[in-house]
Amino acid sequence: MIELLSKFNPITLEQMSGVKLMNRTDTKFVTTLDRLRLLLEMAQSDYYVQEIDGERNMEYDTTYFDTKAFDMYRQHQYGHANRQKIRFRTYVSSHLQFMEVKTKNNHGRTKKKRIEVTDMNMMDAEKRVFLEKYLRYGVDTLQPAINNHFRRITLVNHDKTERLTIDSGLRFHNLVSGIDKDMGDLVIIELKRDGLVYSPVLEMLRQLRIHPHGFSKYCMGSALTNPQLPVNLFKDKLRDIDIIMNIKH
Repeated sequence: MIELLSKFNPITLEQMSGVKLMNRTDTKFVTTLDRLRLLLEMAQSDYYVQEIDGERNMEYDTTYFDTKAFDMYRQHQYGHANRQKIRFRTYVSSHLQFMEVKTKNNHGRTKKKRIEVTDMNMMDAEKRVFLEKYLRYGVDTLQPAINNHFRRITLVNHDKTERLTIDSGLRFHNLVSGIDKDMGDLVIIELKRDGLVYSPVLEMLRQLRIHPHGFSKYCMGSALTNPQLPVNLFKDKLRDIDIIMNIKH
């Protein structure tokens, strides 16, 4: 993977700030490491790779919180369009940590609010003020639910009208059940582009038969590691993921 990524021209975080996706649309795809290697070979002439302090495949650590009744998981499972998630995300190499609230509205748009933090202590006054402003659930109803760990590659097209995040090495640790799940060679790709502008990678994905497929790390990880949660409406997605993980290309 390092050798493949070394063939891309780099783009800095400062240059990335110029990628303003004002009318953003997001599409997720699920595939395997074998297919990802082919995609990276095809994408070298059309994309930059984000590089920070010499790193091109960044390590992320994320802990999701939910209510004790798992209301946020259930809202997603039952298909409610207007829903929220709360997480603490740590950028491992830089040791930066943020508390984030993601809100998806009835029009399918997602807004993210975040503040930099140094720990996950919910008794902290600054966190409570932030959550009371942006989260619909009471702070005292929250508990740590699941942790995930993965590596992320970020590509930007030369016209700077889209970003492609590529997550691999995904591992879950459920903080309620204690169950762990390693997702093996599974790869999650998310295409974030400005409206319906031309996207070089879409044709590459079609050629490789990598199809759009929703994947919420919080919900899929929870469904796979907490036997107490309902999974009926996720069964098709879980079966698809199992098939993808067991495909040998």
